[in-house]
Amino acid sequence: MEVIKKWALITGALGGIGQALVKEYVNKGFSVIATDIKQPVGSVENVEFIELDLAELARSDEYTKSFYRRVQQFTQGQSICVLVNNAAVQTLAHSSKLDRKQWQSSFDVNLTAPFFLSQLFLDDLAKNSGSIVNISSIHATQTKKEFVAYATTKAALSSMTRNMALDLGDKVRVNAIEPAAIATEMLKAGFEGKEDKYSQLEAYHPIGRIGTPEEIAKLAVFLSSDDAGFVQGACISASGGIRGCLSDPD
Repeated sequence: MEVIKKWALITGALGGIGQALVKEYVNKGFSVIATDIKQPVGSVENVEFIELDLAELARSDEYTKSFYRRVQQFTQGQSICVLVNNAAVQTLAHSSKLDRKQWQSSFDVNLTAPFFLSQLFLDDLAKNSGSIVNISSIHATQTKKEFVAYATTKAALSSMTRNMALDLGDKVRVNAIEPAAIATEMLKAGFEGKEDKYSQLEAYHPIGRIGTPEEIAKLAVFLSSDDAGFVQGACISASGGIRGCLSDPD
């Protein structure tokens, strides 16, 4: 008897959260199509890699169609039942300095590509009783100086999630996760030699620590499972409680 595979497509698969997503979906019995703009080192069982330039996908119908054909080849026409829009670029610049290229790149990768990827697979996801999980950010609602490009795209991604749910109804579920600080290697590298600042960041979170990539991955798997069948159009905070905090001095 032929075994029918469940396929999940994950963008930004080589980043800290992306790697955790790939591992968790595989652990839960999925075969994964992992995408990133750079090539991985080595291979992983039940994971197929496709190099993907999301900025190009945001601009080109032909590139998008070519990517779809490659996915169909891997899945032998079965296509995917989960899409995780995880990839993002984080451009930091003051509003007075942000240039057009930085602004457009942020929107291409963080918003436009997730929309057109979602659109690309809607029929397949509906056929496979599938779902979409968008990895948004706490910056969708609370942000900091010089995050204007990143925060604006994440606010729009969360809004897109809520509004697409109205169009998709009971055909495809779409939800978002809005993480606060997550202990990726990139984040930790930014605090190298500044361990006191890292401890301060942890202490800012009422839970007393920052999140882990694995926690975000487990939440994504839950949102794409039948156990979350009544969760539609939700933007779920994964913030360790910091989303409810003022930063006023004591």
